[in-house]
Amino acid sequence: MKMGESTEESKLEIVMFPWLAFGHLIPYMNLSNEIAKRGHKISFLLPKNAEIRLQKLNLYPNLIKFHKLTIPHVDGLPCGAETTADVHRSLESLLATAMDELYDEIKSFLQNLKPHFVFFDFAYWIPDLAREIGGIKTLFYRVVCPAVTSVTSIRSPDKSIFMASTAAELVKPPPGYPSTTVVLRECEAKLLSFIFHEYGKGVTFYERVKKGMTRCDAIAMKTCREIEGNFCDYISTQFEKPVLYTGPVISELKKEPLEEHGLSNWLEKFKPGSVVFCAFGSQLILEKKQFQELVLGFELTELPFLLVVKPPQGTSSVEEALPEGFKQRVQEKGLILDCWVPQLEILRHKSVGCFVTHCGYGSMWESLALCDCQLVLLPRPIDHIFNARLMEKQLKVGVEVEKDENDLFTKENLCKAVKCVMDKDSQIGCLVKENHKKWKELLSSPGFMSNYIDNFIQDLRELLIEKT
Repeated sequence: MKMGESTEESKLEIVMFPWLAFGHLIPYMNLSNEIAKRGHKISFLLPKNAEIRLQKLNLYPNLIKFHKLTIPHVDGLPCGAETTADVHRSLESLLATAMDELYDEIKSFLQNLKPHFVFFDFAYWIPDLAREIGGIKTLFYRVVCPAVTSVTSIRSPDKSIFMASTAAELVKPPPGYPSTTVVLRECEAKLLSFIFHEYGKGVTFYERVKKGMTRCDAIAMKTCREIEGNFCDYISTQFEKPVLYTGPVISELKKEPLEEHGLSNWLEKFKPGSVVFCAFGSQLILEKKQFQELVLGFELTELPFLLVVKPPQGTSSVEEALPEGFKQRVQEKGLILDCWVPQLEILRHKSVGCFVTHCGYGSMWESLALCDCQLVLLPRPIDHIFNARLMEKQLKVGVEVEKDENDLFTKENLCKAVKCVMDKDSQIGCLVKENHKKWKELLSSPGFMSNYIDNFIQDLRELLIEKT
């Protein structure tokens, strides 16, 4: 703050430097909009090829300025790769190495700008760099479920902690951990072993997250205390520093047309609340057999369905992966697309009654706060599994599709989960609907989300008052 300014009068200057993945870039962009809405300045560091997509989301271009980064080439990365959307998951470690090689460019940028704060997540070296420059506070802004953070950054790197000896093992917390636990089956627990693998040159994923959270001035979480406060309290205790809440930070609703791909006319053909909508995000790609189980499961429900999904592994189009005779059987009742669609507008359409979701953190909050659909949970990546268990076990707002010991689902189990929530006489369906209604009323109540942002900004000002 400048001399003579009160904390209320001062405007903050913040640098955003998220991990090079749209699942991180977009939440950082949403938070930037909320902060800029209150008159503060944002410098947003992002790869060149991400600018076009994020430019559309920038609601305050006079206050949010993009600083385009040229991502260094690292041997083994595809030419021009700049985000995780450009690489296979197995190459993400090389992308992390490329991000770390931006050190000198980021240092020069921060020395010239001298912002009040830098928000970061995977660039674990930011706190040390900020201290070297002086006068800059750092926030580790986490945009995944706090339960994931508590597992991947706190526990001793002993793989046995995560390995389940039975099919229903609990990931057991240390003494004093809140009563809420996350149930992981053996195949899921083993997936957590990736955090001990190299993620960037000379650093594991575990070290990358833990160092960032240990060395920053404060930790910020994209959540609210009412839903995940117990996890955040535990994290605050373990790292002995404040955990700040931004609230869910859902992007502002914009009326987007459904005419493209004939969606509007297609949806209008069906009765209110009868259509099953399934979307798996922009990066998730299913194996061909799982894709076929998915579409056959929807066929078994005998309900109209809209599926938005990428072509399965090893195929060039969705159509070529369809089971024999499937297209003819479902005819007008099923629509499968492999392109971008306005998800929120679809969820809010009167004909849509069920949302089968991969449980991405953004989709989780959107489905809780902005739609009335029944929720069927079909998580894929490990962090999405935590989101699904939160929604099913703690909030009781959805039903998860059962999987086998190899983490695979069947068409029968998918159909069973959909029928469970869509059957008007189902006790479980009525329970999750009532709980969903309760949480939606809270999250969408006047002032709920804006108050979180206002309090968050006040927390930032108080951090500045502390001696750097």
